[in-house]
Amino acid sequence: MLQHLPPEHVEVESCRADELAKRRGLTSERDEMWSYVGKKAEPRWLWQAIDHASGTVLAYVFGRRKDTVFLQRKALLEPFGITRFYTAGWGAYERHIDPEQHAVGKQHTQKIESKPINLRTRMKRLVRRTICFSKTTTIHDLVIGLFINRYEFGVAI
Repeated sequence: MLQHLPPEHVEVESCRADELAKRRGLTSERDEMWSYVGKKAEPRWLWQAIDHASGTVLAYVFGRRKDTVFLQRKALLEPFGITRFYTAGWGAYERHIDPEQHAVGKQHTQKIESKPINLRTRMKRLVRRTICFSKTTTIHDLVIGLFINRYEFGVAI
């Protein structure tokens, strides 16, 4: 179509992703996914946030299921200017997200709820019953982080 239009009829708008998010009122789905390092007594959580409309991963962090890790992910999302958050009912969300911006429930988190099954299908070390696991948190975070960077962001590192 663009090949047949005269250039004066084509309008292109470019802006930074954070500016676009502020203009359209970005909404975010948030969830966390459990795996382990070394043994099941050493859980490791992958905290993700995605754009509610497109399903695009906006940010992720690794850590325990603690408020401090939640706050790290929250800080990564601040440049996006998110106006609405969809989450499960875990306490950290309720403690740190303004109630007017927060909606709890599965009806708004369908896209992010499919992320763990996709990751578990593609990465053996994320399957709950497996002999393939990471022995250190560094290797665990690097392997999963590289996978996310490659398949979610298209960045081959």
